Amino acid sequence: MSAKFTVGLIQVNATNELAPNIAFIEDQTRRARDAGAQFVMTPENSTLIGANRGETLAKAQTEEAHEGLASARALARECGVWFLVGSIHVKVEAERNANRSYLIAPDGSVVAQYDKIHMFDVQLAGGESYRESSTFRPGADTVIAGTPWGRLGMTICYDLRFPQLYRALAHAGAEMISIPSSFTVPTGKAHWHVLMRARAIETGCYVFAPAQVGSHAGNRKTYGHSIVVAPWGEVIADAGGENPGFVVADIDMAKVAEARRMVPSLTHDRAFGTPVVSGAAPARAAE
Repeated sequence: MSAKFTVGLIQVNATNELAPNIAFIEDQTRRARDAGAQFVMTPENSTLIGANRGETLAKAQTEEAHEGLASARALARECGVWFLVGSIHVKVEAERNANRSYLIAPDGSVVAQYDKIHMFDVQLAGGESYRESSTFRPGADTVIAGTPWGRLGMTICYDLRFPQLYRALAHAGAEMISIPSSFTVPTGKAHWHVLMRARAIETGCYVFAPAQVGSHAGNRKTYGHSIVVAPWGEVIADAGGENPGFVVADIDMAKVAEARRMVPSLTHDRAFGTPVVSGAAPARAAE
Protein backbone atom coordinates (compact mmCIF):
# COMPACT_ATOMS: atom_id res chain seq x y z
CA MET A 1 0.00 0.00 0.00
CA SER A 2 1.08 3.56 -0.72
CA ALA A 3 1.79 5.56 2.44
CA LYS A 4 0.78 8.95 1.04
CA PHE A 5 -2.19 10.39 -0.82
CA THR A 6 -4.25 13.56 -1.21
CA VAL A 7 -7.83 13.74 0.06
CA GLY A 8 -10.46 16.21 -1.11
CA LEU A 9 -13.47 17.14 1.03
CA ILE A 10 -16.44 18.74 -0.73
CA GLN A 11 -18.43 21.23 1.36
CA VAL A 12 -22.04 21.42 0.13
CA ASN A 13 -24.96 23.80 0.65
CA ALA A 14 -27.63 21.26 -0.25
CA THR A 15 -31.06 22.34 -1.50
CA ASN A 16 -34.28 20.34 -1.44
CA GLU A 17 -33.87 19.34 -5.10
CA LEU A 18 -31.51 16.57 -6.18
CA ALA A 19 -30.39 17.92 -9.56
CA PRO A 20 -28.54 21.10 -8.45
CA ASN A 21 -26.83 19.27 -5.59
CA ILE A 22 -25.63 16.49 -7.90
CA ALA A 23 -24.39 19.05 -10.44
CA PHE A 24 -22.46 20.91 -7.74
CA ILE A 25 -20.81 17.73 -6.47
CA GLU A 26 -19.84 16.74 -10.01
CA ASP A 27 -18.22 20.13 -10.62
CA GLN A 28 -16.38 20.21 -7.29
CA THR A 29 -15.17 16.63 -7.68
CA ARG A 30 -13.54 17.49 -10.98
CA ARG A 31 -11.97 20.59 -9.43
CA ALA A 32 -10.69 18.57 -6.45
CA ARG A 33 -9.29 15.94 -8.85
CA ASP A 34 -7.50 18.70 -10.77
CA ALA A 35 -6.07 19.93 -7.44
CA GLY A 36 -4.56 16.50 -6.86
CA ALA A 37 -7.21 14.66 -4.85
CA GLN A 38 -7.09 10.88 -5.13
CA PHE A 39 -9.86 10.29 -2.61
CA VAL A 40 -12.92 12.58 -2.70
CA MET A 41 -15.57 12.75 0.02
CA THR A 42 -18.97 14.45 0.30
CA PRO A 43 -21.04 15.31 3.41
CA GLU A 44 -24.06 13.77 5.04
CA ASN A 45 -27.27 14.43 3.07
CA SER A 46 -25.13 15.04 -0.02
CA THR A 47 -27.93 15.25 -2.56
CA LEU A 48 -30.92 16.49 -0.53
CA ILE A 49 -31.93 18.37 2.60
CA GLY A 50 -35.71 18.35 2.57
CA ALA A 51 -37.88 21.09 4.02
CA ASN A 52 -39.76 18.60 6.18
CA ARG A 53 -40.31 14.90 6.85
CA GLY A 54 -42.89 14.49 4.10
CA GLU A 55 -40.66 16.01 1.45
CA THR A 56 -37.65 13.99 2.59
CA LEU A 57 -39.62 10.76 2.33
CA ALA A 58 -41.22 11.69 -0.98
CA LYS A 59 -37.93 12.57 -2.68
CA ALA A 60 -35.94 9.56 -1.44
CA GLN A 61 -35.04 6.98 -4.09
CA THR A 62 -34.24 3.29 -3.94
CA GLU A 63 -30.62 2.25 -4.11
CA GLU A 64 -31.09 0.77 -7.59
CA ALA A 65 -32.61 3.98 -8.99
CA HIS A 66 -30.78 6.62 -6.93
CA GLU A 67 -29.52 9.44 -9.14
CA GLY A 68 -26.94 10.53 -6.59
CA LEU A 69 -25.36 7.09 -6.30
CA ALA A 70 -25.31 6.64 -10.09
CA SER A 71 -23.61 10.03 -10.47
CA ALA A 72 -21.01 9.19 -7.81
CA ARG A 73 -20.16 5.89 -9.46
CA ALA A 74 -19.77 7.60 -12.84
CA LEU A 75 -17.63 10.36 -11.27
CA ALA A 76 -15.30 7.82 -9.67
CA ARG A 77 -14.79 6.19 -13.07
CA GLU A 78 -14.39 9.48 -14.94
CA CYS A 79 -11.96 11.03 -12.46
CA GLY A 80 -10.14 7.83 -11.50
CA VAL A 81 -10.60 8.54 -7.78
CA TRP A 82 -11.85 6.74 -4.72
CA PHE A 83 -15.13 8.36 -3.74
CA LEU A 84 -17.02 8.46 -0.45
CA VAL A 85 -20.68 9.44 -0.72
CA GLY A 86 -21.05 10.91 2.77
CA SER A 87 -24.69 9.92 2.83
CA ILE A 88 -27.81 9.88 0.68
CA HIS A 89 -31.43 9.12 1.51
CA VAL A 90 -32.24 5.61 0.36
CA LYS A 91 -35.85 4.39 0.35
CA VAL A 92 -36.00 1.18 2.40
CA GLU A 93 -39.48 1.36 4.00
CA ALA A 94 -42.74 3.14 3.22
CA GLU A 95 -42.27 5.57 6.10
CA ARG A 96 -38.51 5.58 6.69
CA ASN A 97 -35.32 5.92 4.68
CA ALA A 98 -31.80 4.73 5.33
CA ASN A 99 -29.21 7.47 5.84
CA ARG A 100 -26.51 5.58 3.92
CA SER A 101 -22.85 6.20 3.12
CA TYR A 102 -21.09 4.49 0.19
CA LEU A 103 -17.42 3.87 -0.56
CA ILE A 104 -16.79 3.62 -4.30
CA ALA A 105 -13.63 2.41 -6.07
CA PRO A 106 -12.18 4.12 -9.18
CA ASP A 107 -13.84 1.51 -11.41
CA GLY A 108 -17.24 2.65 -10.09
CA SER A 109 -17.90 -0.43 -7.99
CA VAL A 110 -19.39 -0.08 -4.50
CA VAL A 111 -16.82 -1.38 -2.03
CA ALA A 112 -18.80 -0.81 1.18
CA GLN A 113 -21.89 0.85 2.56
CA TYR A 114 -22.86 2.00 6.04
CA ASP A 115 -26.20 3.02 7.54
CA LYS A 116 -26.06 5.70 10.24
CA ILE A 117 -26.51 4.04 13.63
CA HIS A 118 -27.25 6.92 15.99
CA MET A 119 -30.29 9.11 15.31
CA PHE A 120 -30.24 12.84 16.09
CA ASP A 121 -33.41 13.21 18.19
CA VAL A 122 -32.77 16.52 19.91
CA GLN A 123 -34.55 19.69 21.05
CA LEU A 124 -32.01 22.52 21.03
CA ALA A 125 -32.24 25.52 23.35
CA GLY A 126 -32.79 27.94 20.47
CA GLY A 127 -35.98 26.19 19.39
CA GLU A 128 -34.54 23.90 16.70
CA SER A 129 -35.98 20.38 16.89
CA TYR A 130 -34.80 17.22 15.11
CA ARG A 131 -36.34 13.74 15.10
CA GLU A 132 -34.25 11.70 12.69
CA SER A 133 -35.70 8.43 13.94
CA SER A 134 -39.10 9.42 12.53
CA THR A 135 -37.63 9.64 9.02
CA PHE A 136 -34.65 7.29 9.05
CA ARG A 137 -34.21 3.65 10.04
CA PRO A 138 -31.15 3.29 12.29
CA GLY A 139 -28.35 1.04 11.11
CA ALA A 140 -27.03 -1.80 13.25
CA ASP A 141 -23.67 -2.77 11.74
CA THR A 142 -20.23 -1.20 12.01
CA VAL A 143 -18.19 -1.06 8.80
CA ILE A 144 -14.47 -1.02 8.00
CA ALA A 145 -13.43 -0.96 4.35
CA GLY A 146 -10.09 -1.48 2.65
CA THR A 147 -8.53 1.24 0.48
CA PRO A 148 -5.10 1.45 -1.21
CA TRP A 149 -3.84 3.51 1.73
CA GLY A 150 -5.34 1.78 4.74
CA ARG A 151 -8.55 0.69 6.41
CA LEU A 152 -11.43 3.18 6.65
CA GLY A 153 -14.00 3.11 9.45
CA MET A 154 -17.28 4.55 8.17
CA THR A 155 -19.55 6.65 10.42
CA ILE A 156 -21.97 9.58 9.97
CA CYS A 157 -22.46 12.86 11.90
CA TYR A 158 -24.25 12.21 15.24
CA ASP A 159 -22.24 8.98 15.59
CA LEU A 160 -19.44 11.39 16.56
CA ARG A 161 -20.85 11.68 20.08
CA PHE A 162 -20.46 7.97 20.85
CA PRO A 163 -16.73 7.39 21.41
CA GLN A 164 -17.17 3.68 22.06
CA LEU A 165 -17.98 3.25 18.36
CA TYR A 166 -14.66 4.80 17.32
CA ARG A 167 -12.60 2.82 19.78
CA ALA A 168 -14.25 -0.35 18.49
CA LEU A 169 -13.40 0.64 14.92
CA ALA A 170 -9.77 1.34 15.85
CA HIS A 171 -9.44 -1.97 17.70
CA ALA A 172 -10.87 -3.72 14.64
CA GLY A 173 -8.19 -2.24 12.39
CA ALA A 174 -9.38 1.20 11.24
CA GLU A 175 -6.59 3.67 10.48
CA MET A 176 -8.82 6.36 8.96
CA ILE A 177 -12.34 7.40 9.94
CA SER A 178 -14.95 9.20 7.87
CA ILE A 179 -17.50 11.40 9.66
CA PRO A 180 -19.54 13.14 6.92
CA SER A 181 -21.86 15.57 8.66
CA SER A 182 -24.68 18.11 8.64
CA PHE A 183 -23.91 19.73 11.99
CA THR A 184 -26.20 22.46 13.29
CA VAL A 185 -24.69 25.88 13.91
CA PRO A 186 -25.19 25.92 17.72
CA THR A 187 -23.73 22.46 18.25
CA GLY A 188 -21.01 23.10 15.69
CA LYS A 189 -19.79 26.25 17.42
CA ALA A 190 -19.72 24.45 20.76
CA HIS A 191 -18.45 20.99 19.88
CA TRP A 192 -17.38 20.37 16.25
CA HIS A 193 -13.64 20.90 16.40
CA VAL A 194 -13.06 19.52 19.88
CA LEU A 195 -15.00 16.30 19.23
CA MET A 196 -13.37 15.69 15.84
CA ARG A 197 -9.94 16.20 17.36
CA ALA A 198 -10.83 13.95 20.30
CA ARG A 199 -11.91 11.09 18.03
CA ALA A 200 -8.59 11.33 16.15
CA ILE A 201 -6.52 11.48 19.34
CA GLU A 202 -8.37 8.62 21.06
CA THR A 203 -7.99 6.28 18.09
CA GLY A 204 -4.72 7.41 16.51
CA CYS A 205 -6.61 7.65 13.21
CA TYR A 206 -6.94 10.27 10.51
CA VAL A 207 -10.42 11.81 10.68
CA PHE A 208 -12.11 13.09 7.51
CA ALA A 209 -15.25 15.18 8.07
CA PRO A 210 -16.83 16.73 4.95
CA ALA A 211 -19.74 18.94 5.98
CA GLN A 212 -22.82 20.84 4.91
CA VAL A 213 -22.70 24.64 5.20
CA GLY A 214 -25.15 27.53 5.19
CA SER A 215 -28.95 27.86 5.05
CA HIS A 216 -31.22 25.10 3.79
CA ALA A 217 -34.92 24.40 3.27
CA GLY A 218 -36.97 24.17 6.44
CA ASN A 219 -35.03 26.98 8.15
CA ARG A 220 -32.10 24.68 8.81
CA LYS A 221 -28.59 26.10 9.08
CA THR A 222 -25.39 24.04 9.10
CA TYR A 223 -21.96 24.82 10.48
CA GLY A 224 -19.55 23.91 7.68
CA HIS A 225 -15.87 23.63 8.62
CA SER A 226 -15.16 20.46 6.65
CA ILE A 227 -11.96 19.31 8.31
CA VAL A 228 -9.14 16.81 8.19
CA VAL A 229 -7.58 15.90 11.54
CA ALA A 230 -4.26 14.07 11.82
CA PRO A 231 -3.77 11.17 14.30
CA TRP A 232 -1.95 13.42 16.80
CA GLY A 233 -4.96 15.76 16.84
CA GLU A 234 -3.86 18.70 14.70
CA VAL A 235 -6.33 20.10 12.15
CA ILE A 236 -4.52 20.04 8.80
CA ALA A 237 -7.36 21.38 6.62
CA ASP A 238 -10.49 23.42 7.37
CA ALA A 239 -12.90 24.68 4.69
CA GLY A 240 -14.33 27.39 6.96
CA GLY A 241 -17.91 28.10 7.88
CA GLU A 242 -19.08 30.44 5.14
CA ASN A 243 -19.04 28.96 1.66
CA PRO A 244 -19.52 25.69 -0.27
CA GLY A 245 -16.49 24.42 -2.19
CA PHE A 246 -13.72 21.97 -1.45
CA VAL A 247 -10.50 21.63 0.51
CA VAL A 248 -7.60 19.24 -0.04
CA ALA A 249 -5.00 17.82 2.34
CA ASP A 250 -1.91 15.66 1.94
CA ILE A 251 -2.09 12.50 4.03
CA ASP A 252 0.89 10.48 5.30
CA MET A 253 -0.31 7.18 6.73
CA ALA A 254 2.98 6.75 8.58
CA LYS A 255 1.59 9.31 11.04
CA VAL A 256 -0.89 6.70 12.29
CA ALA A 257 1.80 4.34 13.55
CA GLU A 258 3.81 7.29 14.85
CA ALA A 259 0.94 8.61 16.98
CA ARG A 260 0.12 5.15 18.30
CA ARG A 261 3.75 4.58 19.29
CA MET A 262 3.90 7.87 21.17
CA VAL A 263 0.75 7.13 23.21
CA PRO A 264 -0.12 3.41 22.83
CA SER A 265 -3.48 3.68 24.61
CA LEU A 266 -5.12 1.21 22.21
CA THR A 267 -2.99 -1.49 23.83
CA HIS A 268 -3.90 -0.47 27.38
CA ASP A 269 -7.63 -1.22 27.56
CA ARG A 270 -8.66 -3.05 30.73
CA ALA A 271 -11.95 -4.64 31.67
CA PHE A 272 -13.82 -2.94 34.49
CA GLY A 273 -17.01 -3.50 36.43
CA THR A 274 -20.28 -1.66 36.47
CA PRO A 275 -19.96 1.68 38.32
CA VAL A 276 -20.97 1.48 41.98
CA VAL A 277 -22.72 4.55 43.37
CA SER A 278 -21.79 5.28 46.97
CA GLY A 279 -23.52 7.67 49.35
CA ALA A 280 -26.87 9.37 49.20
CA ALA A 281 -27.84 11.76 46.45
CA PRO A 282 -27.54 15.43 47.52
CA ALA A 283 -30.74 17.00 48.78
CA ARG A 284 -32.37 19.45 46.40
CA ALA A 285 -33.79 22.74 47.56
CA ALA A 286 -37.56 23.12 47.26
CA GLU A 287 -38.68 25.02 44.18
